[in-house]
Amino acid sequence: MTDDARPDEGQVLRAQSGFYVVGAPDGPVTAVLRGRLKKERLETGLVALGDRVRFERLARPEGDSGAVDAVITEVLPRGSVLARRAPGPRGVWAQDVIVANVERLMPVLAARHPPPNWRLLDRFLALAEIDAIACVVVVNKVDLGVDDGVAAAVACYRRVGYEVLCLSAATGEGMESLRDALRDRVSAVVGPSGVGKSSLLNAVDPELGLRVGEVSQAVDKGRHTTRVAELHPLSFGGLVADTPGLRELGVWQVDPGLLEWAFVEFRAHLHHCRFDDCTHDHEPKCAVRQAVERGEVSLERYESYRALLHEDSR
Repeated sequence: MTDDARPDEGQVLRAQSGFYVVGAPDGPVTAVLRGRLKKERLETGLVALGDRVRFERLARPEGDSGAVDAVITEVLPRGSVLARRAPGPRGVWAQDVIVANVERLMPVLAARHPPPNWRLLDRFLALAEIDAIACVVVVNKVDLGVDDGVAAAVACYRRVGYEVLCLSAATGEGMESLRDALRDRVSAVVGPSGVGKSSLLNAVDPELGLRVGEVSQAVDKGRHTTRVAELHPLSFGGLVADTPGLRELGVWQVDPGLLEWAFVEFRAHLHHCRFDDCTHDHEPKCAVRQAVERGEVSLERYESYRALLHEDSR
């Protein structure tokens, strides 16, 4: 590369075993990290799926089709991250970045088989609020039936202000709404195994051809069919991350004052507590707890908040 030339820029579409597939204007390239970047030990990791990077192409003799096309020279600042806590050395928790620069988070649950995990959904929604990532909740497998409990939960999240799409990958119901939610942005489809994330993406864009699996009848949990997180270009515009199934997601080092704000229905009550530093857990004359007693804040969402509050304080 000449002194006045500028490196190319692209977005990491796949990261595995030290090799990175980077989406470039003229097509994907396979890249590795420059040596000096490998020596850096960043708390947030070196390169994650979705990172915007600068890279230099390797010059090769004509006819040489080596496995590596380029060297990543710089990782650009992240606009947002979807991350979970991972155990580090000596019991210290570290941040495990699942995907960076997400514009929309799409947690997926099944109406049944496996039964919906609302507590996990609340974890995803809280993290998205903290990182200012827009959310659309997806309930798949509605063709199997929607019982009264699921219908009530869907109504609760809609009252809070979240968009909830009730879909069926099997019948195609609601696919146009899902396509509109994904179009022309970077989205992450997340949720536990077996809820049909890959099936939904195959239904909304058949060109993807993602592998799908079955749900175990014995334990009512899905097999992990997505082995490596990957950003897939969509034929109608945009990128979507199909992530390995997540059964747990820890809120990573969140200040309690920020966590309370992550539950959007709490916000109208936060300035009416008796104590300015109220944690909304046990304090007298807590406006949030009083709102729960009046039915203005759902007990289930409040218990999700308390679970996250105590988890992050450990």
